[in-house]
Amino acid sequence: MNILLLAGSPSTPSRSTRLLHHVGERLALLGHRYVKLHVRDLPAQALVHADFNDELLRVAREQVAQADAVVIATPVYKAAYSGILKAFLDLLPQDGLRGKLVLPLATGGSQSHMLALDYGLRPVLSALDAKHVLPSIYATDLQINWSAEQGLTLDPAIAKRVSDGIENLSASLSALNEVALNEFDSIPFSSVRCSV
Repeated sequence: MNILLLAGSPSTPSRSTRLLHHVGERLALLGHRYVKLHVRDLPAQALVHADFNDELLRVAREQVAQADAVVIATPVYKAAYSGILKAFLDLLPQDGLRGKLVLPLATGGSQSHMLALDYGLRPVLSALDAKHVLPSIYATDLQINWSAEQGLTLDPAIAKRVSDGIENLSASLSALNEVALNEFDSIPFSSVRCSV
């Protein structure tokens, strides 16, 4: 099963993108494959002007279409997810997340923006027809630390939520895979032969 890591931060490096990559690495340890898509790397003019003919935007939309699950990470600014993420999501078809599992991640300056995921991003993901939007993970800047020597360090409470989110996504993907393996093509009754 394919997982798309969708980074919605306009800056690099960013806490939300580091958290996203951490989740991707942990999923890889569980045997899942993923690809990365950083919205900030898409052509700004094409993104802002919704240029559906732009080749890089077409490839990005195709990456979303091919994914079985999407892990979306965004910083929260002024109680909302990032504008560039919104611009990209607006370019997806109305059913652009149909059949997909989605795990939303966000980082922000304080706990007061925690509900931005549930009141801002989750309705958009549902409107795009996501199969299931898993419980969101929100971390404050103080709960995520980065150093060149130690890498990413998470506060124990956030580490637990991240671990639970990864396990939930992995188990959900495994269940979907099991269902897909057990599906079979129907055979018209007229083609069934019996011998006695």
